[in-house]
Amino acid sequence: MDTSESTDSEGEAMEYGRPNGKAESDDQGSESGEESVQQESNEDRGNKKPKKSKMGKAKNSKPLQPRKEWQFLTTKGAEEPDEMMVTQVNQTHTLLRSKFKEAKSADEQSSAEWLKHHSVDDSKLTMKDLVSRGKAGKPTFNKELGITQQHLTFDAKDINEFEYKLHMQIEAYTKRVKWMLKGSKKVFGLLKGTRVALCIDSSDANTGFGRLTAFQESLLHLIDEQLAQKQKMYLVSFGTDVQHCWDTVRDVNHRTLDEAKSYVTSLTPSGGCNLLKAMKHIMKLKEINSIMLVLGSVPDQGSEIMCDYIHQMGVGKFMPLHTVAYDCSNHLTNLTLRNLADASRGRYHCYTSTSEEQIYTGSDISLLLREIQRAQDVINKIKEMRKGMMGTALVSIENEISMEVANLPQSRFLPRPPGHDRPLQLEMPKFQAKTSVDWLKQNGLKAKHLDLYQVLSPNAYSYKEEFIPVIRKTVQSQVNERAMAQFQWQDGSIRNVHVDMTQMFEYQKHLGATVQLYEKRVEWLSSGSRKIFGTVGEKNVVILVDLSVSNMNYLIHIQHSLRLLLEQQMANKEYFNVIGFGSHAEKWRPTMVKPTLENLQSAWNYILQMQCAGSRNFLEAVRLAVQNEEEAKHHIEVEGIYLFSSGIPDQPLDTASAYMEESCAGRNIHLHTVLFNVDDYDSAGAIPGRYANITKTADCLRNLAHCTGGRFHWFRETGIIESDDIKYISGEIDKAVNFSQKCAMLVESVKKKYKREEYDYFIEELKALPSSTQMSTKFKALPPPKQTALSMARLQISENKDKEDQVPKALTWRPSSAKDRENGITASSTRPFSAKDPMMKVRPTYKKSATQTFYTEDKNSVGTVFKKFSSSKSVRKGIQLAMIPEKEEILTTKEWLRLYGLGRLKLDLNKLVSGPDCKHQETPVKTLQKHVTAKYCSIFPHVNVKGVIKHLQLLPHELVEYEEQLEKVLRRYIKRLQWLLSGSRRVFGTIVHKKVCILIDTSGSMDPHMEELKKELASLIWDQLYRLGAKFNLIRFSKTCDKWQNSIQEATEESCHEAVRWVSGLVASGNTCTLDALDRAFEDPDVEAIYLLTDGKPDQSTSMVLREVAKMNFDRHIAVNTISFNCEDSTANNFLKLLAAETSGRYHRCHSDFNAHMFAHKLLTEGFNDTEYPHLPEFEGEDLRRLGAEIATSRRFLTQSRSYRGMFQNQPKPHEKSFERTDHMTNGIVSARSPKTSTYLTARHHSYLVGRPKSAVK
Repeated sequence: MDTSESTDSEGEAMEYGRPNGKAESDDQGSESGEESVQQESNEDRGNKKPKKSKMGKAKNSKPLQPRKEWQFLTTKGAEEPDEMMVTQVNQTHTLLRSKFKEAKSADEQSSAEWLKHHSVDDSKLTMKDLVSRGKAGKPTFNKELGITQQHLTFDAKDINEFEYKLHMQIEAYTKRVKWMLKGSKKVFGLLKGTRVALCIDSSDANTGFGRLTAFQESLLHLIDEQLAQKQKMYLVSFGTDVQHCWDTVRDVNHRTLDEAKSYVTSLTPSGGCNLLKAMKHIMKLKEINSIMLVLGSVPDQGSEIMCDYIHQMGVGKFMPLHTVAYDCSNHLTNLTLRNLADASRGRYHCYTSTSEEQIYTGSDISLLLREIQRAQDVINKIKEMRKGMMGTALVSIENEISMEVANLPQSRFLPRPPGHDRPLQLEMPKFQAKTSVDWLKQNGLKAKHLDLYQVLSPNAYSYKEEFIPVIRKTVQSQVNERAMAQFQWQDGSIRNVHVDMTQMFEYQKHLGATVQLYEKRVEWLSSGSRKIFGTVGEKNVVILVDLSVSNMNYLIHIQHSLRLLLEQQMANKEYFNVIGFGSHAEKWRPTMVKPTLENLQSAWNYILQMQCAGSRNFLEAVRLAVQNEEEAKHHIEVEGIYLFSSGIPDQPLDTASAYMEESCAGRNIHLHTVLFNVDDYDSAGAIPGRYANITKTADCLRNLAHCTGGRFHWFRETGIIESDDIKYISGEIDKAVNFSQKCAMLVESVKKKYKREEYDYFIEELKALPSSTQMSTKFKALPPPKQTALSMARLQISENKDKEDQVPKALTWRPSSAKDRENGITASSTRPFSAKDPMMKVRPTYKKSATQTFYTEDKNSVGTVFKKFSSSKSVRKGIQLAMIPEKEEILTTKEWLRLYGLGRLKLDLNKLVSGPDCKHQETPVKTLQKHVTAKYCSIFPHVNVKGVIKHLQLLPHELVEYEEQLEKVLRRYIKRLQWLLSGSRRVFGTIVHKKVCILIDTSGSMDPHMEELKKELASLIWDQLYRLGAKFNLIRFSKTCDKWQNSIQEATEESCHEAVRWVSGLVASGNTCTLDALDRAFEDPDVEAIYLLTDGKPDQSTSMVLREVAKMNFDRHIAVNTISFNCEDSTANNFLKLLAAETSGRYHRCHSDFNAHMFAHKLLTEGFNDTEYPHLPEFEGEDLRRLGAEIATSRRFLTQSRSYRGMFQNQPKPHEKSFERTDHMTNGIVSARSPKTSTYLTARHHSYLVGRPKSAVK
């Protein structure tokens, strides 16, 4: 090879590597050496001649240019190289492309997609990653175990860092779970896809009895939160048939969203659940990429059929199906939806309103919980490593500071808020906080005189019925429709109210301002430490802090909550103390201390040192709070105990409640419970000995607080769930809104009346005058008097010449409604049409007064003596003898009380003291044209009867007689109650029909109570059916129905034995086909009544069962009596009540926890002195409820009668009245005709006895 060619090629290579003769500064030495070599070759090239090549041609060489001098580059103002620039070219291009690629939002990702970048594996936090950080040592042989153990060594820094990352990862998963439980995602899950089809189950079972309203609200939230973010949408609902909102897929805009909401609000029950037909309709759509199926009932088709169809339709395309089980307790529905989601590679979500645990079984949340469990397992392994073992391998951790670091609690690795360990910053409250109950005493509607009944009471008039002596008949009050409106009062009565528009306008303004004040109070209660603890109103406070092991992960939250409480609400108290309790309770100070700055800071330091361990020994902590001898010596009493806990105590609720009631009785101590709602996802971890879900925990703590008159507060990180303080304010707001609506209703009714009057007046002006034949008899005027007939005044003068004082009144009175057609005189006011003409002669039905005239000593003066007085009919009711047969009658309680109720026996105390002559009021008498006051106000005691003041005319000995009769009746009522709760009547009630069919539920849920049911059925057959001589038949129903006989049979001994044998062979299994059993019962034409015994809802829709029973019973009028047997489901019990009510039957529910014999024994032995103890429970069955209400009324009347007797002890005697009062009353009896003198010939007390009852005269 030619030297020049090699030299030239070398030079070209060097120039290619260094463009323009420039080189970098760090290659200066090597470049100078190469430059000298190149100069020598250039000299040789200049001395030699050019040579020819092999082709015979000479190669021309260009003259070389002198090389430029070396120049150093300046880096001033230059940009730094990209951090993603690496040596490998392909990797550089890949990283640059990913740099400009937008990351997908976590809100749009399902849990599976989100975990691709946030799982334990992706974060390299698995056990394999932890072991890879250790160093393997020399294996050792364990002689005791006989195995070779591997030895691993870890750095303490790596272990702590690894454990910290795991805790942070668990917190991220927990936040993701909470995010999945917010808004519509809690009900329907996360909806993916941009073009979505929503398929809604509108069957009778899903949109029937009590479910439609809540279902529609949930769908509206789904449309607003998730569907509004999509590009296209399609809505369809299905029952027996398919109904769609639009014909095609529509773009999402304001118009389509409004149409979708209107479509959801118009949903109605539409039969069965034809899911296959709906899916066929959906699968025909080509513009969608995601389907959401919301199902709340069991589909008509089976799970295998639906899965095969979805699998076949999904071949060749990806169409994920997001299935949602909406508030359905049937496991078949959940299984079908899960299989459909798996077949379409979609997701499954479950929502129930009663059980929060079911929500965690959905696809998205279950994946997150699985990752939490994996992270927790690694943390548990790290705990084992700190003890020196990991499986069978020996583990040692190097570079540990001390042994205390290894024993640090788990809370040490939890994230802390900024400034968590800093000293307290106290905020002195400007006023003493009050509970809502105390605050409403000054700011409530009644306290501010804004109660609607308080405002309307001055212008409200009750219905009255009074005797008018002039017309000698009873007249009823009528409504003045032009000036008044009828309004229902709070006691249920109807009153006539005069509506003042100005007053109503001002009242509405004051109501609005008051509601704003209440809203500010709610905002204040929801801020700061009051959001966590509520208001601390007492002056001497003890705080009980739950430090059980289940709160280990929430210790920082507990400490921060207590910090807020100490800073914001403790500074203005008199004494306080802090007690932490786990398995054992520990006081901060032996006694309560004053809340000075030093004491509060010391308490905060004590709280920072708290550690969680053990269970919840609640009673020990309470005992330390209420039993303190040192505090008792210094007369310091605890006023408020605040329990801050996340679970139920170790002791049972009955024991804890009894101890609290006994400890707080007479000491004015209130226990306030605060429930901190924690999320316990670690089911394998350590939990307290007594564990309950959050609902049962809330019930337990609520009962503990209310048994001592305290308050209950329930909150979580997202906000307040329940608060007694806020509940009272919300109740007052609701009351104000209700008053405002009633006020608006009153104003509107008056406006309509005025509008109607104007309209009627305008119509009357247009009409012609009516003919005489068209005049209504209702408004017919009085006929003109005949000229030859005597007037009413002359007739009265001729008959009663001696009664001169009554003549002017009769002469001046004339009916206001009478019209004189001839003279054209019109009355100014209308008169009740029921009242007869007082001008007509009325035959007296009472005995006339007899008088005797005599001459006095004063010339021709004449005097009169009343020899006989008119005896008016007594309106007073006496005490009658109550007679109730001792033998029990086979009747319903409603029929039995018609015969032997308090009203029938005339023992109603309100009626006995509510006669017309007992009223204590000043009443205007139109005939007299003046107000007449009540008489004898100072003689008789005053009592309040249903809001009206009455004169008590029953004397003490009459009240004693009344109480004897009432106690006799009350004992008979209790005997009737014992009879109703004895034998088979406890379970089945009273069988009152002679031709009955008994339906027996033998579904799988009846299995625990089957033996008890067989015994009760045998007792029913012999105790009631055989004794009654009824005809009966038995039908058992579960998945199928089975009759004992084809028709009803006579209750003979042989048939009863056969029926008992048939009952003993009943087995519980299957579903609950209630409708089929009712259909079988209605097939028998001789049946008069049906008795349905069940323990839950039917498999069919409850609305469909009610509808079908109404059709079958249209012409039969058969009473369906329902019996709830060991059923605690309120929805099922409501269905049974409704079924009985619609068929004129009775609802009965057995009360196994009530001992009627013990109640009767206590009441009869201890007497009827207390109306509350022993307490009679609130029965739900119709018979027991009616009788219980009558017993409660009797006990109340007995107490009232005894209080009435006590009034006579302080009442002055008649002979203590003033002499002037007696003289004044005597003037109404004896009168003299001489204007100069008057003669009194009767006794002074005779005037007092006139008008009194006969018993009083005696």
